[in-house]
Amino acid sequence: MHNRSHDPYHSGEQALQQRVGMRERLAEVGALVMRDHMPAQHRELFGKLPFLLVGSVDDDGRPHASMLAGPPGFAHTPSAQTLAIDALPGSADALSRTLRVGASLGVLGIEPQTRRRNRLNGVVSAVHAGGFVINVRQSFGNCPKYIQARQVQWIGGDVVHGARGVETDRLDATGLAVVRGADTYFIASTVPPSQLDRSAAHGADVSHRGGKPGFVRVDRGSNGVDTLTVPDFAGNNMFNTLGNLALYPHAGLLFIDSENGSLMQLSVDTEIVWDGPELAAFAGAQRLLRYRVREMLRVDGATGLRWGAAQRSPFLQATGSWVDAAA
Repeated sequence: MHNRSHDPYHSGEQALQQRVGMRERLAEVGALVMRDHMPAQHRELFGKLPFLLVGSVDDDGRPHASMLAGPPGFAHTPSAQTLAIDALPGSADALSRTLRVGASLGVLGIEPQTRRRNRLNGVVSAVHAGGFVINVRQSFGNCPKYIQARQVQWIGGDVVHGARGVETDRLDATGLAVVRGADTYFIASTVPPSQLDRSAAHGADVSHRGGKPGFVRVDRGSNGVDTLTVPDFAGNNMFNTLGNLALYPHAGLLFIDSENGSLMQLSVDTEIVWDGPELAAFAGAQRLLRYRVREMLRVDGATGLRWGAAQRSPFLQATGSWVDAAA
């Protein structure tokens, strides 16, 4: 028999696991895959990466997805329960306004060229002039599905920390081109802010999403609101992100322009679409995610990274496209 007292999943995750028939299985193995510390292979990965993704929640309860970058080693692990990051966000980034002791953060370490990725959720224990420290509450691995393999190299240079960039309530022409050409984005989510203090393990989170270029469809509403629609493919059935969205339908998206290094952050309201003709027409989609854009911030040349050409994930061969779905 499984011991539900060690079930690491919150009610939103559990409800979606139940919906797809995986609740009992994940209740049994949850404590084995969701650890309260980083195993050796996770620590090794974080220590050699030139960038990390960070999910945070601002004072208005809005999630945000951010990137921090530096020479390999800028993220290191003094202990199995401590991640130290020797980098700080730019002043335009919402993370700069919420980075304080006690803040809930999610972290994703991803090595695109090998398709390795590991995640952790935790709480900030210290902030200093050159970075900050996170105490780990949850640490878990993710499969390599849908990751585009590409080389990523730290080149340093003038990282934009003070620039405000372009800030609007909808996508501008450049932002529209970035989203429509994207094969990857990152999504930050959270449990309702009222629950952030109840369990340090259930807080801000950040995750990866990948697809063929064009898998993010943009519809420009006559009401001035842009809506993104994205297929959600079969994954690990833990529903860490969608479980959060089921409880609290707001998210932060991050798109990276690999051509020039610009970062685009979107604050969105979300909807999970479980059935209908659009879903049925998109090969491989288990669900659709709809994002209604509230704010866009784009900072050009912000990362100090050079991105190589992408090798598409082999798992994408079984997925469709919006062009096919429309036909």
